[in-house]
Amino acid sequence: MTKFKAYTGKILDVNLSCGTTSNYNLSDLDREKFLGSRFISDKILWDQLQPGVDALSADNIIVIMTAPLTGSGAPSSSRYDISAKSPLTGAIGHSNSGGNFGIHLKRAGWDGIIIRGKAASPVYLEIENENIKIKPADHLWGRDTQAAQAALGKGGTLAIGPAGENLVKFASVLSQERSHGRTGMGAVLGSKKLKGVVARGKHKFQFHDRTGFKQLTKEWIKLLQKHPATGEFLPKYGTAGFLKSLSAQNALPTRNFSSGTYEDAWMISGERLADQFMIKNSGCVTCPVRCSRVVEIDGEEVKGPEYEILCMMGSNLKINDLEALIRFNYQLDLLGMDTISIGNVLGFAMEMNARGLWKNGINFGESKGISTLLEKIALRQGIGDDLAEGVRFLSNKYGGTDFAAHVKGLELSAYEPRAAVGHALGYAVAPRGGCHLDGGYCVYLEVLGPLTLAPLHFRSKPGWVIIEQNLLGAVSAGGNCLFSAWTSLPSYAFKLLEHQWLSKLISLCLTYSWSLADLSLKLPRAWFNFHLPDLPHTRAIETAAGMKMPFGKFIEIGDRGYTLEKMFNLREGIGRQEDKLPGRFINTPSGVPLAKMLPKYYQLKGWDQKGVPRPNVLKKLGLGFTLSNLDLKEK
Repeated sequence: MTKFKAYTGKILDVNLSCGTTSNYNLSDLDREKFLGSRFISDKILWDQLQPGVDALSADNIIVIMTAPLTGSGAPSSSRYDISAKSPLTGAIGHSNSGGNFGIHLKRAGWDGIIIRGKAASPVYLEIENENIKIKPADHLWGRDTQAAQAALGKGGTLAIGPAGENLVKFASVLSQERSHGRTGMGAVLGSKKLKGVVARGKHKFQFHDRTGFKQLTKEWIKLLQKHPATGEFLPKYGTAGFLKSLSAQNALPTRNFSSGTYEDAWMISGERLADQFMIKNSGCVTCPVRCSRVVEIDGEEVKGPEYEILCMMGSNLKINDLEALIRFNYQLDLLGMDTISIGNVLGFAMEMNARGLWKNGINFGESKGISTLLEKIALRQGIGDDLAEGVRFLSNKYGGTDFAAHVKGLELSAYEPRAAVGHALGYAVAPRGGCHLDGGYCVYLEVLGPLTLAPLHFRSKPGWVIIEQNLLGAVSAGGNCLFSAWTSLPSYAFKLLEHQWLSKLISLCLTYSWSLADLSLKLPRAWFNFHLPDLPHTRAIETAAGMKMPFGKFIEIGDRGYTLEKMFNLREGIGRQEDKLPGRFINTPSGVPLAKMLPKYYQLKGWDQKGVPRPNVLKKLGLGFTLSNLDLKEK
């Protein structure tokens, strides 16, 4: 149990090997230190998972975890996390989604689920309050994610598709139409023969201050709706609206990241999607932003494509057929595969084919045959068996490591790193690999935002990357979508765009005030004992849970979570040698100056130059262990 509201105080512990269930005890101290979602999952994996296990063996543990604001009714708060050791990278793996499962899991009376072992034959997990059943799923095995969820019945559902069943290393997990895409969590569920989970119940959310929370929520919704980014841009164009702008600024991955500009960007743009294909917009439960697109395929209304797939299977493959991309997006969700990784895999295969390294018949600019190929990958048929292993595997087998776009085995997301060097640094140091979100999403400050840091100015970036990582990590741990943090950049900043000279002046000042950003990381957290007016997350946690959450404590949770994820990776033998970028992005005159940024990043984090957190940092963050009693060795 717990003294805090907003949590149920219970975590379900399931062992599929022996068919038993129990409660997992988590202390309130850990709730305060890690808050929720991926960071509580990190702590459980750190405590429970033996180092060095095969990620697809019965010894791996997968954790499904909500957050204090999940199910509260706060804006953009349907989020929950799935974490395990990743089969794609061997590092910490996690993926966040806004489907309905997290809300229903808390209604069933559980904050999270720990899944151990492996069933002898396919099963699914049914959770109805205290009534937990492990049921046969032979009749569901082989079905797509949509059909499987429909068969699970009423409540919150999640399921894997054929890709997860066949252990595709980048298999995803779907809840409704929302995808846990990254790091292969679908393959981990498939390795355990767990097809899906359904949760339902009648538990009511418990508030510390219901009246205060209700009033804050009203103000928060207004803030999001009036903000230019969350109230205008995202509802109108969704994330697909980024595409043309990124291409214009040389930041749109094109032809397997060989360039940053696509001549046909307008043909696959968010504007064209909105004008010619979108029926309406939609979004996650409790989210007023409504950034999701709804399109029609063969008379059925389905989720439309977001920016990542329009780039990774559009410009990155030089495919300008928007209707084909819409169909690929729907097919990938049904099969249960990560759209970012698959776009990288196909782009890399196309470049290998063009260079003669692997004659596989997959060519840039050809959309015909892609649908069949996606099916082969999900079923591991023919060349699909190799493609299902990911870019790192392919480069090790066939060559081309210099242009294999991955970090730590996780394929890069859809932003050209040479156009935004802070974002590039984020790729290199992100715990789960080549991820824009774990990396701090600095491209928003460098390219996309109304006020930008000079994108190629490297001295300013290490501090800003850490600030963004800590902030976005804490936002996620609290239970909110990361887009909800965009309001931290006030609305008036967007009005400055009307005065180009003033916008440039302020951007210049921001870029060259990097020493102040660095200084903020060295100041005691007690100096930040306040709430930011345009970041309601901290006040929401206080009124919902009764947990004191000033801004300084909130940011420290992000720092602590990232440090623990770094320690997890170090314990798995993943050290500084993996905090790198592919040669394509480094070994040219216009390459990313990573060697100039990485030492400063480590220094500001309080890590040594091997990227190992110093004992005083571990002590300050209250992580409860010392380096002397850990076996840290690089591979």
